[in-house]
Amino acid sequence: MVLGLELMALSKTEAHPRPVVLVTGAAGFIGYHVAKRLLERGDHVLGLDNLNDYYDVRLKEARLAQLSPFERFQFHRMDLADRAGMSALFADRSIRRVVHMAAQAGVRYSLVNPHAYTDSNIVGFLNVLEGCRHARVEHLVYASSSSVYGGHTRMPFSVRDNVDHPVSMYAATKKANELMAHTYAHLYGVTCTGLRFFTVYGPWGRPDMALFLFTKAILAGKPIDVFNYGKMQRDFTYIDDVAEGVVRVLDKPAKPDPTWSGDVPNPGTSSAPYRLYNIGNHQPVELLRFIEILEGALGKKAEKNFLPLQPGDVPATYADVDDLIKDVDFKPNTPIEVGIRRFVEWYRDFYQ
Repeated sequence: MVLGLELMALSKTEAHPRPVVLVTGAAGFIGYHVAKRLLERGDHVLGLDNLNDYYDVRLKEARLAQLSPFERFQFHRMDLADRAGMSALFADRSIRRVVHMAAQAGVRYSLVNPHAYTDSNIVGFLNVLEGCRHARVEHLVYASSSSVYGGHTRMPFSVRDNVDHPVSMYAATKKANELMAHTYAHLYGVTCTGLRFFTVYGPWGRPDMALFLFTKAILAGKPIDVFNYGKMQRDFTYIDDVAEGVVRVLDKPAKPDPTWSGDVPNPGTSSAPYRLYNIGNHQPVELLRFIEILEGALGKKAEKNFLPLQPGDVPATYADVDDLIKDVDFKPNTPIEVGIRRFVEWYRDFYQ
């Protein structure tokens, strides 16, 4: 696998070349799928990732190997927290749009290693914002999370809801990202759109997430840990739907909301070029039903170890996607039965 460190020049034969899109976290789960979607439609993509060992680096390298055959793809290995490096990256390149998917992920890991989240999700995001500001980037689309809803219990979760009660450090850093993005939109006119992802799953997924952990354990004949005694509900969202949503939002830069009022502030919009959207399947599924579908796809029953709700976790998530439908004419709709089957097919093939 050849991973070039220099961005190829835009083809002079293209009368109207597509913009160079910087995709951070290109070796990660969502970043890889978004980069692939952009490349398939002809965009020039510069992928950025630090290839850290939060989970198996070989999986990250395998994702990059899927992208490297595309002539319009180049990769740069760097940490978001490298202030000088990030500044140079934006200064030397024709980056017109940014899809910022890189982050220190995982709710539970944030309980034991909170500094990893401030380094990547706070310092790293500030470096991205500064780069976008000075390079006059057309649109920054960044990953937020359904975790920002925290202690909120009114369903479905709406971007118009107040989200000031996070229950994990990970959630707090994602909420901070939204506030930082709004500040840059307000002060410097940086066009920003934040996407609150709801439990993304599918092929090439993260090994620390439930579907991956369950599949590995069930095939090995080992018990699975079922938290909240199986009563957990999640708005599971298939990765292809997420990638489609990201690209559609990227193509529609945020604009100031002329109806926004400081007397009755709408958290999802602003008088600045700033927007927030939920990207979820709008169909919460109970964890036991999720496991049942997985058992069917694997042809094997799971041995379940029932446990209470973990610290930092929330009992249910459910996305209101009305704004996404209205603004970009898209609604995630892949049934959980289809998505899990596709994941199992990928897992069996990838791990032989």
